[in-house]
Amino acid sequence: MTTGRFVRVDGVPLHVVVEGSGPPVVLSAGLAMAWFDWDPVAALLVAQGRTVVRFDRPGHGLSAPASAPPTAAGEARRIAGLLDALGLTGPVTVAGHSIAGFHAEAFARLYPERTAALVLVDTSIEEDPRTVWPAGVRTGAARVLGRALTAAGLPAALGPLARRATVRASRTGTPDRTAPSAGGPPAARDLVRRVYRTGRVWRGALLENARYPDTAAEVLALRTGRPLAAPVTVLAGYDGSSGRGALRWLARQAELAARLGARFEVAEPAGHLVMLDRPGLVARTVLDADQRRA
Repeated sequence: MTTGRFVRVDGVPLHVVVEGSGPPVVLSAGLAMAWFDWDPVAALLVAQGRTVVRFDRPGHGLSAPASAPPTAAGEARRIAGLLDALGLTGPVTVAGHSIAGFHAEAFARLYPERTAALVLVDTSIEEDPRTVWPAGVRTGAARVLGRALTAAGLPAALGPLARRATVRASRTGTPDRTAPSAGGPPAARDLVRRVYRTGRVWRGALLENARYPDTAAEVLALRTGRPLAAPVTVLAGYDGSSGRGALRWLARQAELAARLGARFEVAEPAGHLVMLDRPGLVARTVLDADQRRA
């Protein structure tokens, strides 16, 4: 299990892991996930001659707490600032999973000259994001709830258990056995405890979730005036079932790919954590996207 170093971006210490050499790839995980959720994919990309950059957003993994509520543009700027701090000034392939798909797309639209390719891994989709409560109210409520949960000791008592339950529910249970680390625990037990027993991670997830509809709306607005210049791939996770929910999710992912002019790929069978269920396919998708820019 690899841990990295800390780089200060916009005043916030970010935990980052950089491995390999060659064309750079940035991997960003979904809500409440951490850098080690990309371990199997990162190993495959490094073996194929890529520099792989994984980082934890504020309040996630080992990074410091967020100093401000997240925005799509802010997270895109964070990726750019991290690359600057690492001395990676050329174009990068950026892959975002779940809510981080919003951030990755925002980066590709706001920094087209720095984007070699964009890969959206079972990305979040909101065709018409709406909210009942103002952003400030939701943010305040998330902060109050986070402090209350921490004071009650719930992260320390239930954090690792909640993490394991979430991962179990988000996978198909039939992992890609051809990839390193696939099928086994995605992280060492002591590292999971180190990350998920902290109130910082719970507060970070609550804050990011509270601003989810605003982030989605921001990305929709960017699509009207900030065209994508790099090749895009939408990789959807599909468990292979005929359930209405699974089929509707697959259709929405396909519709998103059509709207973005993207290549559409399906990982089957795979749960939402595609990078753990099908790391080999995720790695190949990233490599193919990078090669398409030529």
